[in-house]
Amino acid sequence: MKEISMHILDIVMNSIKADASQVEINIEDSIKNNWLKITIADNGRGMSEDVINRVTNPFYTTRTTRKVGLGIPMLKEACERCNGYLKIESQIGVGTKVFCYFERDNIDRAPLGSMGQTIMAIINSGNNFELIYTHKTDSGEFVFDTREVKKMLEGIDINDAGVLLWIKEYINENVDIVLAGKI
Repeated sequence: MKEISMHILDIVMNSIKADASQVEINIEDSIKNNWLKITIADNGRGMSEDVINRVTNPFYTTRTTRKVGLGIPMLKEACERCNGYLKIESQIGVGTKVFCYFERDNIDRAPLGSMGQTIMAIINSGNNFELIYTHKTDSGEFVFDTREVKKMLEGIDINDAGVLLWIKEYINENVDIVLAGKI
């Protein structure tokens, strides 16, 4: 995948398919520490230790429509290519946490991509979950929480096209502000 945000989208869609009612995306982007850390945590069905050990194998998948699962193996390879790593913690009936670490200035690190577009696509995929997105830098942080947005909407569907476009622009603007150190 050309952008890390596409990996994030893939992992969150796995969380939603695992019946998560809450998904948290945390990004820590530090120039000072030369890291990009991403954590995606959910309260979905969780995975057994056996599945955790097998899920990074591209020839393992729980899907019945195809015999390969490339999402997590490709993310693991992207992390390792940048002197980083991927770690998965999960417990059946509790949820899953995927932790990714990238060396920030590594020449092989893909760009983060449009988190606004990614969050918009995630929200548009359904209504049965809440999403909390936090983006931290050396100079500040931005938090987006669908629970807060839904309160502001006063009954308007968060999946309304106009609302989704606003969410995309709002997130992109605020991530740019945080990255520029203006928060």
